[in-house]
Amino acid sequence: MQTLDVVKNDPGLKVVALAAATNWEQILAQAREFGASVIALEDPLAAMAAEREKGSFGLDRVKVLSGPEGVSACAALEDATVVVHAVPGFAGIAPLLGALESGKRVAFAGKEALVSAGDMIEPFLRGNPGRLVPVDSEHSAVFQCLLGEDPGSVAEVVLTASGGALRDYEPERLRHVTPDEVLAHPTWKMGKKVTVDSATLVNKSLEVMEAHFLFGVPYEKLKVVIHRQSIVHSMVTFVDGSTKAQASVPDMSLAISYGITYPERRGGVVPSLSPYQGTLTFEEPDVTRFPGVTLGHRAGKMGGTAPCALSYADEVLVREFLAGRIGFLDICRVLCRLLDDYKPRSVDGLDILYQEAARAGRKVRELLH
Repeated sequence: MQTLDVVKNDPGLKVVALAAATNWEQILAQAREFGASVIALEDPLAAMAAEREKGSFGLDRVKVLSGPEGVSACAALEDATVVVHAVPGFAGIAPLLGALESGKRVAFAGKEALVSAGDMIEPFLRGNPGRLVPVDSEHSAVFQCLLGEDPGSVAEVVLTASGGALRDYEPERLRHVTPDEVLAHPTWKMGKKVTVDSATLVNKSLEVMEAHFLFGVPYEKLKVVIHRQSIVHSMVTFVDGSTKAQASVPDMSLAISYGITYPERRGGVVPSLSPYQGTLTFEEPDVTRFPGVTLGHRAGKMGGTAPCALSYADEVLVREFLAGRIGFLDICRVLCRLLDDYKPRSVDGLDILYQEAARAGRKVRELLH
C-alpha cells in the first residue's frame, strides 16, 4: 500500500501487476485504480472469488493468478522491469527467485526470503549490486552509504533500531504484555510480523544476516545500536575513521521510491530534515532483556540452513503470540533453545530449505510443550 502511495505521486511509474495473500476485494479495487492487468492471490479460494467478481469491478480483462505459483509467476512477468518484493516470511523465497531468474531488478523488503535462501541468491548479486535494491530503511541507508566506496575499506556497519514498542519495559512487565501493546510501534507503521520482530529485536537479527548477504560484510563487522528517534537509518564506518550516515524523516516512502527508481532520485518524496531536528541518541541494546538481538550473529556464523531455521521458527512463534497461545518472552526463549541444539545443513536447493523449515517448526512445537 505504501508503494502504491509512491506511485500516485510519480507519473513516471506504471503498475503492471499486483499480488496479495487473501484480500481479493482490496486488490481488485487497487487494480481498477492503478490499471494493473494481472493480479495474483496466494489463497486459491480468494483467487476464485476475485475471478468470479472481477466483472463487477469493471475488470473483465484482468488476468487472475492463483496460489503460491501464481504469485511467483506474477513476480516474473515479462511486462515488468522492477518488482517490489514485500512478501513476508518463508513464502517470499519462490517469488524472489522467480523475479531474479527472469532478470528483473528487485526493490526488496521481504528480508526473510534473503535470510533463508541467501546462499542461493548471492550468485545473482555478484558484480551487480543494483539487481537487489533494499527498501528496508536500514539496508537502503547502508546501500546508499556504500555507493562509490571500496568494499574493502569498510571497518564497520551499524544498523540502527528504534527499540520497538517495549524498549522501556522492565523484565517483569515483559512477561505479561499483550499483542496490542507490542503492535503499538512508537515511530513506524508496519505489518504485524515485523512489528513483533521489532519489539523482540529479532528483526535486527534478521537484518544482520540480510546485510551480510546483501553487502558481503563479515558478521564481526556488523553492529546494532538503539536509536529512538529513527532519523539516522544506518551508518558505515571506514578504515580511515570516517563515518557516513543516511538520515531522513521516518517514512518508508523514501526508501521505496529510491528502490524503484535507482540510480535516480525523484523530487518531493518526503520533507527534508530540519537542521534543528533535536537531540539524537544512540544506545547499546540490552541483550539481557532482549536476547533476540544476538541470534542473527549466532545463526549467521553457524551458516548453512541455520538462518532459514531461525527465520521460520520465528515466523511460527510470532503467529502463536499474536493468537494469544504463548507469551512474549516465549519467542526468544524458544529461538535460543532451537539454536543451542541445531545442526545446520548445506543449502543446495529449495527442497533442503523446505525440509529444514518443517524441522524447525516441529522443534518449536516440541519446545513449547
